[in-house]
Amino acid sequence: MRRFAFLFLLSFSLLTLSAFSQTKHPFTFEDMMKLKRVGEPVPSPDGKWVLFAAVDVDLAANKKTSHIWIVPLNRAVESGHSPIQTERVLIADQDGDRPRWAPDGKRFAFISNKEGGSQVWIAEFDGAAGTVSDKWRQTGIATEASGEIWSPDGKNILFTSDVYPECNTPRSGNDEDCNAAKLKEAENSKTRALVFDRLLYRHWNAYKEGKRSHIFVTEFRQKDEARPACVVTACLPGMQCCPSRYRDLTPGDYDAPVFSLGGQDNYAFSPDGQEICYTSNHDKVEATSTNNDLWIVSVNGGAAKNITADNPASDSTPLYSPDGKYIAYRAQQRPGYESDRFRLMLYDRKTGRKKDLTPNFDRWVDAIAWDPGSKMIYFSSANAGQSPIYKIALDGANAIKEIAGGGYDDDISVIDGGRTILYTHMSIASPTNIFMSGVSLVNNKNCTVDAFSPPGFPPSYETPDCALPKASSLTHLNDAVLSQAAMAPIEPFWFPGAFAERVHGFLVKPPNFDPNKKYPLKFIIHGGPEVPMGDLWSYRWNAELFAASGYVVVMINFHGSPGYGQKFIDEINGDWGGAPFEDLMKGLDYAEKTYPFIDSGRECALGASYGGYMANWVLGHSDRFKCIVSHDGMFNTVSAWGTTEELWFNNWEFKGTPYTNPEMYEKWSPRNSALKFKTPTLVIHGQLDYRLDVSEGLQLFATLQTMGVPSKMLYFPDEGHWVLKPQDSQLWYKTVNDWVDRWTK
Repeated sequence: MRRFAFLFLLSFSLLTLSAFSQTKHPFTFEDMMKLKRVGEPVPSPDGKWVLFAAVDVDLAANKKTSHIWIVPLNRAVESGHSPIQTERVLIADQDGDRPRWAPDGKRFAFISNKEGGSQVWIAEFDGAAGTVSDKWRQTGIATEASGEIWSPDGKNILFTSDVYPECNTPRSGNDEDCNAAKLKEAENSKTRALVFDRLLYRHWNAYKEGKRSHIFVTEFRQKDEARPACVVTACLPGMQCCPSRYRDLTPGDYDAPVFSLGGQDNYAFSPDGQEICYTSNHDKVEATSTNNDLWIVSVNGGAAKNITADNPASDSTPLYSPDGKYIAYRAQQRPGYESDRFRLMLYDRKTGRKKDLTPNFDRWVDAIAWDPGSKMIYFSSANAGQSPIYKIALDGANAIKEIAGGGYDDDISVIDGGRTILYTHMSIASPTNIFMSGVSLVNNKNCTVDAFSPPGFPPSYETPDCALPKASSLTHLNDAVLSQAAMAPIEPFWFPGAFAERVHGFLVKPPNFDPNKKYPLKFIIHGGPEVPMGDLWSYRWNAELFAASGYVVVMINFHGSPGYGQKFIDEINGDWGGAPFEDLMKGLDYAEKTYPFIDSGRECALGASYGGYMANWVLGHSDRFKCIVSHDGMFNTVSAWGTTEELWFNNWEFKGTPYTNPEMYEKWSPRNSALKFKTPTLVIHGQLDYRLDVSEGLQLFATLQTMGVPSKMLYFPDEGHWVLKPQDSQLWYKTVNDWVDRWTK
């Protein structure tokens, strides 16, 4: 009996200890820094392997390092089970990013900073063992290289580099040497002064310094393979004789490709490897223009041809069909409006005709991918806080079918003869992972989406939830960290907002939630403003991390947010403090009435970029919040116009300039309500933010201080519009959370 009692107590103790050891803790900043940031899937030509880059964060060293990983592709999709084998680091002894397979699959290119800054490297690949047998640096260009892709015949590698346009002229000599000399001259100069003679002299977080982004091509060479000797038979003084190792395919005083914050490449090879298509803006005043055009040029150089000159708005992200007959791309229709609807277009290379494949699809087309048979195009598109994957056939009635519902799906690859797709997927409780699914197994019942109705009652524009039932995750790098962290799923809600239209909101509860308790609230206002909130992961404004310290988090997709039709987006134009503010206040009213666990007396509003503008607007138009956090927000609409770089944005949103439409700028300027400022406010701004100059934050802080409003400013001398350095991010979260705690707990 005593032995039985002893065993019972021992078993009970072990079970209790096991349960205790499995108890999850609230998600922490340190947890977030342990997560690996998974990049896009790059399947091998034989369909057996997937390469991807993943970023490691070293908080103590205050740096991020990307490495190349590999995971085997098996037929897990056919059984519905996860792959048996797991992912692993492929190149551990150096950094690596953006892997790209050679057409024969025997090697791949990648970008590394190991020697000479950012350069293209080559890795020899053993397909049987799944290992790298050798690697070497392919480029050594002084202006550095990025964005590499292989020509389809494997003979050439294309890359981009920021160069001095005057170095590619008949009398500039070897342009490679010319660029190196100019870089050295700038480095050795005793002055750092710059001279401008046009706008867009700086962009986002850097000055252009007279350089342009150009596309280069270089011949692929094996390790230690010598270049052919240059034989000079006739050469005039000052003329370029021996050619550079790198041929500039887009010479001239233009950016080609245009600047991009990420996403799909703005250039591509034709299937025969003899032509490239790229995006470039040749308008005289780039700072006021969104007129990106598609250009084609031979890989042997020569004059480029503009194939979208008939469209005064943006054309971008070209992608040749595998059979070479078409170029698919995204286009907008209204010049000067960066948030116009992105349509999926098809250019016939033989006839030059263009066709809009999505005339009735009232959403933005994002990432695109061709089916191997050139009969189908897959694309992702934001819809009601998510981003499903759709497919459309080139023939027939162009019916659009949703094939993958769920959180933000992007970076699509179609493999296995069109039977399988790879894509990235995230949610509010999980960062990006790579998923695989068999397209043939998709249940397409009730998934046809021929047109969307505008937002209203009832929400007839919502698409059905068409899941990929056999989808499986190929990557599990973060499972161990996430399994120990307590995180709540996102909870959507709808409410009547401005114009009596339904508006979408989201709520996240704190860990160990008790419905009988009252919780303080963090009210997150998104930026953009044409950037939606939803079931997506963020490292900069992480809703789970905000909730982890005992807060309910509420977010609203106010008018101006994508995913609800173009009319819903357009209704913010010229109405920055109108309908969006009404949506936010009505959404918060709804949440307070619907969720009794929200303590309406302990609420703080937080926002960045447009969210920072709206935080400043709320500061002068509402006293309901106990505190405010304004990060990189517009305070003075007139000075913000004069100090930003992308003037087209302000010109469109405020329907002119401060000189042609001063009433609009004065109407929506937060500074004009400064006498009403009372709420304690934390101001945050970065010196290198050129979208919203640091002077906006300084003006706001000076106003708050002189008016006696409790306020504090967090200033980053080496950050731009986003706080990216790990320890800066740590300080940001601590400062923000401490400020909210001070006024709400």
